[in-house]
Order: sequence, then structure tokens, then C-alpha cells
Amino acid sequence: MSGVPEGSPSGASAGVADSALPGPLVDPTWLAARLAVPGLVVLDASVGAHRDADRRVPGARRFDLDGPLSDHASPLPHTMPGPAAFTEELRALGVDDTSTVVVYDTAGVYSSARAWWMLRATGFDRVAVLDGGLPAWTAAGLPVEERAPDAAAPVRGGFTARPRAGWLVDAGVVAAALADPAALVLDARTRGRFAGTEPEPRAGLRGGHMPGAVNLPFGELLDDAGRLRPASELRALFAPLVGGETERLLFSCGSGVTACVLALGAEVAGYDGLAVYDGSWSDWGRPSERPVAVRAGSGVAARAT
Repeated sequence: MSGVPEGSPSGASAGVADSALPGPLVDPTWLAARLAVPGLVVLDASVGAHRDADRRVPGARRFDLDGPLSDHASPLPHTMPGPAAFTEELRALGVDDTSTVVVYDTAGVYSSARAWWMLRATGFDRVAVLDGGLPAWTAAGLPVEERAPDAAAPVRGGFTARPRAGWLVDAGVVAAALADPAALVLDARTRGRFAGTEPEPRAGLRGGHMPGAVNLPFGELLDDAGRLRPASELRALFAPLVGGETERLLFSCGSGVTACVLALGAEVAGYDGLAVYDGSWSDWGRPSERPVAVRAGSGVAARAT
């Protein structure tokens, strides 16, 4: 189960002149050399406390996952908006179908991966994550600017969302995957949350994990500097978990954000057939008849409460 994922950017079609993306990741030097290139759009996808940072990469525009770039009609956090709403928000950010987009966040590689996957899932491949995010940018000695609350809106773009079936999935698809020997569900939460020995940060959720899922905490994909590990190291992390017969990888986390870090790492490692559970544990972990497994000592017990 290896090779270039379907729809991956390649060659001259990957973006504007002189800004063809080298892959799903770019480093700060690559981006700094191209900030002034027409058609390049930089998006800050920070969430939570990181969203309030007063500095940004020059010219960056806010991809607001805590705001209009999640569906607030859903009871679940960070749910993907519908195609029409997503199209409207991306156009308001000045994104065209021909733009080259680089997304970052102020934590490193965290919520930027969610923005990257959302764009990929809506048929847009000219997008990459800034490896290491704003910390890597500033560590490289590159300039930042203050975030101006009254900054002029960008020229409206012509982006159109074209959703790809199977890239963002619901609980029914995940349940079927858990029973399918050709599929594997990987959970990006911490080992304590996966085992049910640490409390969930969101009220009302059960502890534990989906029976049959395996745990790969997203932080293990990052090096000490907060950058994604090299492809060879990522393959070494995935390989013991992904059997030779596995054809499809599905990723879950708390709310569909860090699951996308696993999707990013899997793509860099060369895997295809990838999907993200949009509701993730915020959906599955709600009180329901869906089974939950918890670790007690050296065993695993399933429960449905």
C-alpha cells in the first residue's frame, strides 16, 4: 500500500510559475523566497489559544477553523462546512482555483494539517503545509508582521469546492472499516486518552477507543523542533501498525483536527487510500450504543454506555 496518493500535486500543474509545490510540505526558506509571487496565498489556520497570536507570516490570511470554516449548525466541533459555505469562505480569502496555497499554524504542525486536508477533500491539490509552522519561520530569522484587525479584505477569489467522496467520513463508514480486514483505523489521541486512563477534555464523552482501532499519537510524528519527521522515519512508525493487506487507512482524533496530522504523515510516508473521520471521538465517544474499549491492566474490555 504505497505510492503517490491519488490527486497529489506534481510537476508544472502544481501551482503558479516558479511556485510548483515540492510536495505536501514546504520549509520556511521555500516560502520566504516566494511570498511576493502572484497567485500564492498564505493561510493561518491556528485554533484555540494559538488563534490569538499577534504575529503572522507577512500577508497571511486567517483560515478560521474556530469560526466560519467549521459548521456551527453541527453539535460537533470543527465539522466540515458544506460545499457552498466552504466555497464562499475560500473566495472571501482570495483563493482561486489556480492559486497555490500554503497553510500554517502558530503551534507548529497541528491545525494547519486540518486546513490542508479540507482543501484536498474539496478537490484542491495546490496546497501544502509550512513544516514547523510559525515557530520554524521565526527560528529561521524570517520577518513577521503584526496582525492588523482592520486589514483590508483580499480581492475576492474564484475558488469552487469539488468534494471528493470518501475523504471525510462518518461513523457508519468507520464502523464498517473496523470490521474490514483491508482497512485500519488509527487514533491520533494520546495513549492515556486512547486507553481511557486519562479524561477526555470535552465534557460528556466516554473514555477509551473504538474496538479494533490502533493508537498513533500525532505528536510522535513530529521531531523535537515540531517539524514532521522525514519520510523514512514516518514509514517506520506506520509500518508496524499497517499490515500488508491493508488497502485503506482511516484517521480519528478528538475533533478531526490532529487526525489530519496522521493523514499528512501517511501521505509523506507514501500511503494512499486515506480518509479522516470528521466527527472523530467527539462523535463516537458520545453516550450511545457504539462500542468503546478501555484498557484495564494488561487486558482490553469493550463496553457500550
